[in-house]
Amino acid sequence: MAPSKVLSGARVVLPTGVVDGGRVIVDGTRIAGSAADDTPATDLSGHWLVPGFVDLHNHGGGGASFTSGTVEEVLRGVHTHRLHGTTTVVASTVTGDMDGLAQRAGLLSELAEQGDIAGIHFEGPFISPCRKGAHSEELLRDPDPAEVRKLIDAARGRARMVTLATELPGGLDSVRLLAEHGVIAAIGHTDATYEQTVEAIDAGATVATHLFNAMPPLGHRTPGPITALLEDERITVELINDGTHLHPAALQLAFHHAGADRVAFITDAMDAAGFGDGRYLLGPLEVEVSEGVARLVEGGSIAGSTLTLDRAFQRAVTVDRLPVEAVVAALSANPAKLLGAYDRVGSLEPGKDADLVVLDAEFALKGVMRRGEWVVDPQLG
Repeated sequence: MAPSKVLSGARVVLPTGVVDGGRVIVDGTRIAGSAADDTPATDLSGHWLVPGFVDLHNHGGGGASFTSGTVEEVLRGVHTHRLHGTTTVVASTVTGDMDGLAQRAGLLSELAEQGDIAGIHFEGPFISPCRKGAHSEELLRDPDPAEVRKLIDAARGRARMVTLATELPGGLDSVRLLAEHGVIAAIGHTDATYEQTVEAIDAGATVATHLFNAMPPLGHRTPGPITALLEDERITVELINDGTHLHPAALQLAFHHAGADRVAFITDAMDAAGFGDGRYLLGPLEVEVSEGVARLVEGGSIAGSTLTLDRAFQRAVTVDRLPVEAVVAALSANPAKLLGAYDRVGSLEPGKDADLVVLDAEFALKGVMRRGEWVVDPQLG
């Protein structure tokens, strides 16, 4: 059990707004409402104190893959992202054969049961070959509800999200199946029309997988999925804010139309996040990472990212000029609510896990706490 402590003097971002010179009290693994007079205090004057980040869509980091790594490698990837402020992470797979994905789900579900990850996101194989991105085309398949159910069952209650092209045969029935089982149906890697996307939302889809990427562009006569996803209040849109996947104007467009309560920043990170340039595998496909940008060796498609959420935060505030409260919602509260975990994480409130991030005045990461223990101690940095 971690000792009690008081974090004082920072600008604290709460659900009700920013408190200057605020105090956050940590008792063991939880945020507390009060503390004894002799509780040690850490002075964080001149810093920001925000909730730990929640990443809905992450394939790995630190040189390790959530898709193919051993338990030890997956944990190394999780730790890499914790060092960058992500205290809650959903492990994402990529397209593979069904037996291999079911086996991977078994391994990842054990880590979810231990609390190391927050669940599993299946990205593929139920996606469009027209918008496959960095997925192996020969392994793609239509979203047969029976096969979707196979993956859900293999995850033993730890499946959190499935990305699928809902316009494909079986797509709408698969969305309904996922909704019935409490699993997020995410529209992505899709070639759907506007009308087909509306149908999928009405069937129960609630997330847009990395909006703008791997889907038809917005057109004035063929508005496509982007318009349908932005205009519907039932949809939360994922955005990859790394300066490569999205032009700043596209990000502003999404925030303007969806509003801060419907945006979730994600990394879509692959092995190279927090590790460096070089050659990697994403599923069965070879990836070259150069100057922090990951692309398939064959064809040159963008292959995930090397983003970490502390960089996404800093860019959102300093480059995109978004309000800090809106960025905190996109990185913490909104994804936590989607996961059904907002009672435990996503904001700095008494009773919740003591998951928090310390940022300096320029929004560079200086400290990370997870469940009351410093992962990155701001006093040692």
